Amino acid sequence: MSSETKTKEPWSFFKTLIALALIVLCIWAAQWQYHRGVDRHARNTIIEERIAKAPISLSEIDKKLSNNEWQSVVATGSFDQEKQILLRNRYSEGKYGYEVLTLFTSTSGEKFWVDRGWVQAGATATTAPEITKVPETQVSITGRFRLDSSLPRGSFFAIPGSGEGLVSELNAQSQLDTEKFYLDLLNGSDPSLTPAVTAQLPSLSDGPHMAYALQWLFFGGLVIYGRFLIRRSR
Repeated sequence: MSSETKTKEPWSFFKTLIALALIVLCIWAAQWQYHRGVDRHARNTIIEERIAKAPISLSEIDKKLSNNEWQSVVATGSFDQEKQILLRNRYSEGKYGYEVLTLFTSTSGEKFWVDRGWVQAGATATTAPEITKVPETQVSITGRFRLDSSLPRGSFFAIPGSGEGLVSELNAQSQLDTEKFYLDLLNGSDPSLTPAVTAQLPSLSDGPHMAYALQWLFFGGLVIYGRFLIRRSR
């Protein structure tokens, strides 16, 4: 009767430790991707619910501004043609351009920026794009309520009152005492206010996070299976 002698696996303890560390890492990564997917789905649900609601008055905005982000609101007041800035590096259908922000003062005294949508860039970097002038009279506007913190910071182009050329300014909106929110303009009482290209909504896809979570669990399973095969082969 013959017996098979098994040799002792070298560095068995350390190999097991490495395998355990990899398994823990895979589980952590799977949980991280899962929670990112849950958070993104919750964010998308909130955005979809709020953009579907009927517009409310600016005076009805909750004191906790984040409770109203993406809600459509109606405000009455006037634009300041002299206070406009351009957000750079904005694209629409592959064309380079800007988003135009114009200062708006409501009848109740709030000053805030209104994103009037995308415009195509001029022929050169110093050529002002063609921007529709805002009405000089009082108007009513409807726009999506946005938190000021979502406005990009850094270098902007400010449009001089003469409309001739562009002047580069640093963080142009910080030079004014404005509210902690702005509006993405949708339309107004004057037809000229309706943007040709409105500010885009974020992607409302849930993304690949759940698939990535399953992928990490699969990798963890491979580590367990691989360690089992190594132990079995000794």
